Amino acid sequence: MQKIFIDGEAGTTGLQIAERLSVRDDIELLQIEPTQRKDTRARQQVLNSTDVAILCLPDDAAREAVGLVTNSNTRIIDASSAHRAIPGWVYGFPELHAGQREQLRGATRISNPGCYAIAAVSILRPLVSAGAIPSDWPVSVNGLSGYSGGGKGLIAAFEDPANERATQRANYDYALTLQHKHIPEMTHWSGLQHAPIFLPTVGRYYKGMLVHVPLPLWALSGNQSPESIHATLASHYENEPYVQVSALEDSAHATELDPESLNGTNELRLHVLHNEAHGQVVVVAQLDNLGKGASGQAVQTLNLLLGVDESTGL
Repeated sequence: MQKIFIDGEAGTTGLQIAERLSVRDDIELLQIEPTQRKDTRARQQVLNSTDVAILCLPDDAAREAVGLVTNSNTRIIDASSAHRAIPGWVYGFPELHAGQREQLRGATRISNPGCYAIAAVSILRPLVSAGAIPSDWPVSVNGLSGYSGGGKGLIAAFEDPANERATQRANYDYALTLQHKHIPEMTHWSGLQHAPIFLPTVGRYYKGMLVHVPLPLWALSGNQSPESIHATLASHYENEPYVQVSALEDSAHATELDPESLNGTNELRLHVLHNEAHGQVVVVAQLDNLGKGASGQAVQTLNLLLGVDESTGL
């Protein structure tokens, strides 16, 4: 039986991972007394006695936790953004390319993807790798997420009935300086030479996400079409249980996309919306920002590390 420790279990992602793992009989879930969560010596002792540590911490705290591990046996899945584009860390997206699962199975340091980033990378990486989009293309990404993506502070602001601003405002944009922390991750793992222009939006609902990547086909070389874009994505994710590409015909007749429709799942669904007369495509990723975008993806990766069925607990 493998020992698992969630450092930061009280956070939004940590709570959901703990919920998924607490009912399993193939692991022992280590815990630390609430009064000792900030006790460095107590945390170090638990971190070094576990088989897999899952870090659900702010970036600086995650870096500190990694430094506390002094043995070669403890494997780490870091759900912060501290190590997502750092050499020596394996990206926790098994569907990234054909050999990614094997890399993850043998890894000791894994960075769990960010929610916006895993959506953008799922769209861009196959298209850049296949040459459908040049690596130096001026990519733009837009995203809409439930307010749970902002963590405890934003959740409290939206759910506090005494907060007049929260009760009155609708969706709003943020990261207006175009410096969102997911941008280095998107750039690196998509294979882009330049950072994409990324503008995220918070919606007035708890969880669920849509991420959009527009593609002007008339400006791309190689006679790209909605069919070729769809075929590249469908081929890349063929037989993947958690990443699906909707049929092109279904996308052609779609009248709406609900950001909450995949909530509670570990699924990520891609839609190739298109207007052939205008030479335009918008690829949309649909997912639960706390599922495939956080806790579900961490559990999927953990299953690979433990050598159990990838769908266990999902």
